Amino acid sequence: MRATLDRIAAIVVKEFRHLGRDPRALLAVVITPVLQLLLFAYAVSFDVDHVPTIVVDLDHTTQSQDYLRQYQGSTFFTVVAEADDLAAIDQAFDLNQAHLAIVIEAGFGRQLAGGGTGEVAVLIDGAEPTSARISQAYTVAANQLYNQQLTRQWADAQGLDLSSLGMLEPRVRTWYNPERRSSDFLIPGLMVVIIAIVTVQQTAVTLVRERDLGTEEHLEVSPLRKGELMVAKLLPWTAIAFVDVAVIIGLGRWLFGVPLRGDLGTLALGSALFVFAALGLGLLVSAIAPTTDTANILALLIAFLPSFLLSGLAFPLDQIPTVLQWLSYAFPARFMVTISRVVFLKGGGFTQVWPELTALAGYAVAMITISSVLHGRRAGR
Repeated sequence: MRATLDRIAAIVVKEFRHLGRDPRALLAVVITPVLQLLLFAYAVSFDVDHVPTIVVDLDHTTQSQDYLRQYQGSTFFTVVAEADDLAAIDQAFDLNQAHLAIVIEAGFGRQLAGGGTGEVAVLIDGAEPTSARISQAYTVAANQLYNQQLTRQWADAQGLDLSSLGMLEPRVRTWYNPERRSSDFLIPGLMVVIIAIVTVQQTAVTLVRERDLGTEEHLEVSPLRKGELMVAKLLPWTAIAFVDVAVIIGLGRWLFGVPLRGDLGTLALGSALFVFAALGLGLLVSAIAPTTDTANILALLIAFLPSFLLSGLAFPLDQIPTVLQWLSYAFPARFMVTISRVVFLKGGGFTQVWPELTALAGYAVAMITISSVLHGRRAGR
């Protein structure tokens, strides 16, 4: 055991010496995750508000102006223009000046005053599906509220008391993220994606670099075993990855106000297992890649796209095709995103995420083992 630890320690010291000779690369590994977090957190958002809205009032009555006040006074809608003809809507949509148009037909006030049905057209720019879907829901809700207001006014005019009527009053509560902020939802997942990119990218070239520098033969004739080599290659980057994790968690808490309600120990354990799994995946790429350029390209494809698309970060996994749901199990980010969100938002701990922790542990062992075998076969040629 002592000899094994000594051999691993020697490789770890060598790796840190390599890093020390290139402080700019080491600084980039620490700073890049911070920059990625800031860029992703500010650029990727599912919050929809202040939708630019154009209104066309063809009625010009007190009733039509009263109807438009609910849009003018809402924080969800921002009235950017008022027009008198429908051609202005086409121009506003074409120039991307508005994404929603409210058209009040002529005779709107007369119809309401006579007990009829006032007609309002709501036109939505469908080029942005998420904004369009939420805008439709808000406009439907706004019209329902206006109908209720008209009903109360009619009842008051008739001298009727509607308080005795039975009514349904839904009370909706959003758990874990009551303000429904995108940052609270995204940042725990972004941490996983960023760490995956950094760890896989850096370790993907570590064995290839040994071949390029001609030092692979020296390692082969040394008493160092393949498993010891893999562990020794992982440890320096594990330490750096933990620094990145701590920095990202600190920024998420301090800069974006993301809550951390669960067990920090469980998050630390999950982070450790995820880092080893991601580093093992990088070693696998390094063991099979013939050149540094190939290793970098493979690492980027394996780390970024699956981590972003198949981890549940941006899209619910139960909403994607079944084949992709099964494919997502081949990447460790899927398990870590669940752990991160449960700990950050739901206040969970080991009891809630032990299946994901077990999967990450198995994944890490499998990757390191497979990397050792493939590297041994390649070196034995």
